[in-house]
Amino acid sequence: MVRKGWSFWQGYVVLLALAVVVKAESPYRFFDWNVTYGDIFPLGVRQQGILINGQFPGPDIYSVTNDNLIINVQNNLDEPFLLSWNGLQQRRNSYEDGVYGTTCPIPPGKNFTYILQVKDQIGSFFYFPSLAFHKAAGGFGGIRVLSRPRIPVPFPDPAGDFTLLIGDWFKNDHRQLKAMLDGGHKLPFPDGILINGHGLNGASFTVEQGKTYRFRISNVGLQNSLNFRIQGHKMKLVEVEGTHTVQTIYESLDVHVGQSYSVLVTMDQAAQDFYIVASTRFTDNILSTTATLHYSNSNKAVSGPIPAGPTDQIDWSLNQARSIRTNLTASGPRPNPQGSYHYGLINITRTIKVVSSAAQVKGKQRYAVNSVSFVPTDTPLKLADYFKIGGVFRVGSIPDNPTGQNMYLDTSVMGADYRAFVEIVFENHENIVQTWHIDGYAFWVVGMNGGVWTPNSREEYNLRDAVSRSTTQVYPKSWTAIYMALDNVGMWNVRSEFWARQYLGQQFYLRVYTPVNSLRDEYLIPKNALLCGRAQGRSTRPL
Repeated sequence: MVRKGWSFWQGYVVLLALAVVVKAESPYRFFDWNVTYGDIFPLGVRQQGILINGQFPGPDIYSVTNDNLIINVQNNLDEPFLLSWNGLQQRRNSYEDGVYGTTCPIPPGKNFTYILQVKDQIGSFFYFPSLAFHKAAGGFGGIRVLSRPRIPVPFPDPAGDFTLLIGDWFKNDHRQLKAMLDGGHKLPFPDGILINGHGLNGASFTVEQGKTYRFRISNVGLQNSLNFRIQGHKMKLVEVEGTHTVQTIYESLDVHVGQSYSVLVTMDQAAQDFYIVASTRFTDNILSTTATLHYSNSNKAVSGPIPAGPTDQIDWSLNQARSIRTNLTASGPRPNPQGSYHYGLINITRTIKVVSSAAQVKGKQRYAVNSVSFVPTDTPLKLADYFKIGGVFRVGSIPDNPTGQNMYLDTSVMGADYRAFVEIVFENHENIVQTWHIDGYAFWVVGMNGGVWTPNSREEYNLRDAVSRSTTQVYPKSWTAIYMALDNVGMWNVRSEFWARQYLGQQFYLRVYTPVNSLRDEYLIPKNALLCGRAQGRSTRPL
């Protein structure tokens, strides 16, 4: 099936790609997206936002485990554009990851068809634009991956399923923010907080008294951790970035940048309207915004003060993070229980320590990992790797451990062996909460604490039911440790989710490699792959 606006050859490319990556029994869903600029007013002033099919935020992606998503993106901006998929693992297919290290941008006026499979995944995620600080202009939306009908879910079907995209926001145009960073400056404090693209009291969710609803909450902002709460209601946490969790009750949740949570909320209060609140955490000046939870039989508007968030700072948030654990008896995307993979009994083959830093390089603000501040090249790294183009990057250009060197610029790529089982320690020597994300993977967050990590810190690890996710926070002057099975071949972005830091170098690529050239390990380059830089003009037919 070819959608309106697609040429015969575009449809033919899709069908060829499907023949390689799609099993006959796997359903597929088509999406046609038109990316444009348009006027938005999230904080009451006119701004130029990025719209998808005229929407800000963009449309939700609805799918079921193993579905194939065929997303045709028409770029009608006046500059190149890319979309990335925060939390979707892209099994054996980093070509479709949608970051510049793996994928050429879509030129202005052109289209590109992403071919994704949500293979063996469930849960709540989001997509966002990854180039040129576009994330500050919109272009993001929610992704939900439901379980297949025959796979039991550890809670009854909710009466409704809502996506809530929360995040900090600036009144400055994204080009102005980018110019600040390009000029070597830091970003100012945000101007407000949005819920689904709206400022104060802009969004509303209608519910029926006595019923239970699912809320999928993602922090799509640029830098601030947010606390989320619903006036008069408790939240039962049921899923985190693809993992069913122990069903713990919370009055509020800290949602750090790039993270996604699912909660169940029962409408057990008297018929009236209630505040939904998102407010900044760990900031001297607290920014808050509200939406409305509207009971369908309510005749009473929201009233009274906005419910306050937690007053305790790091210890409260740290204890909450430690309380989030995997439900070992629940099925994941497959019928076997989530606890059937005993990660705590597997021998670690390598320990990597990741330490962030901030400094001036050549008079401009930069951020780094293990002293290396990432600089992009003229050719996506994955394409240079596939076509064996020399001089683009060097495997091993970032060390496994901090060296104490002064910050320097390089195109940092860390080599790793397919099927290794690694320990990664994120160490934060700064006074801010940080958030880290790894594309292509979910990992077990086995430990976090204050101070400096040492081998003795392993005695604190949770080796039984740690939550598996793709984005984790690291508290000030603290460490967070993860375990990760390197079971996904490709070139994968490891990055700070603080978008100014990512833009100014706080990222690197993990090249998970096997010498075996097999489709069981990695798919072929897509036949419709865009080619740019030194890869331009080459053939995408098998080498």
